[in-house]
Amino acid sequence: MLDPRTGSIAEAEEALSELDRRRIPLVLVTSRTRDEIEPLRRKLGHGHPFITESGGGIFFPDGYFNLKIPGARRSGRYLCVAMGRPYEEVCAALDDIAGESGVGVAGFHHMGSREVAENMGLRPRDAELARSREFDEPFFFTSANEQAIASFVAAAKERGFDVRPGQTFWHFSSGCDAARAVRLVTKLFRDATRIKLRAVGIGPAAEDLPWLRAVDHAVLLGGSRTDSEDPDAIQHGNDTPNKTPGPTGWNTSILNIIS
Repeated sequence: MLDPRTGSIAEAEEALSELDRRRIPLVLVTSRTRDEIEPLRRKLGHGHPFITESGGGIFFPDGYFNLKIPGARRSGRYLCVAMGRPYEEVCAALDDIAGESGVGVAGFHHMGSREVAENMGLRPRDAELARSREFDEPFFFTSANEQAIASFVAAAKERGFDVRPGQTFWHFSSGCDAARAVRLVTKLFRDATRIKLRAVGIGPAAEDLPWLRAVDHAVLLGGSRTDSEDPDAIQHGNDTPNKTPGPTGWNTSILNIIS
């Protein structure tokens, strides 16, 4: 939906307007923090639920559903279902397991906004928003060989934490699960409306495959159909390739599906 270089939504505006006109809910699923996603929500006039930090938390505008949301607690202007363990616990466990495994790590909680900005190529204000974390800790290894990293990952898993590599940083968390979050939100929509709604997911396959497996109809942007030999492919037959990446591909996918 966003241009990866400029952050513009211009190429997706036709589909966004049509979703709004038809009152079709748009649930944002992102690896970004709540504070990072808020400027986009304001730009969109977005009043629907959203999922942050790769399934760490689900946020519902107050009064969005006329039903009780299991496990939801108030967090500012929202009700939040926390899928991931609290950030403070995550950071403490990262440091403990790193010390026990004999590896050096540098997480966001070790860095100031300037260091995060330099490492991620962000503006200082955007780095502050990226540091405002609730569930997931990005980090990198400052001193470790492959064997030590493998020991660190194994020790984290034994204690119930997930360690996964990313494009720039590794990520350390517990309970963050975008697929489970998407299933929960879908169920709430169906319970609230008493209609068997069709959940459609759109995203770049490499980053979003885990939660795209959880929807009824998945669109893989910038790629080809992947339901045959690829072990990481979506397991149902309703995926649709769209070789056009970015907001243009997102726009055409939405319009084709709802036409």
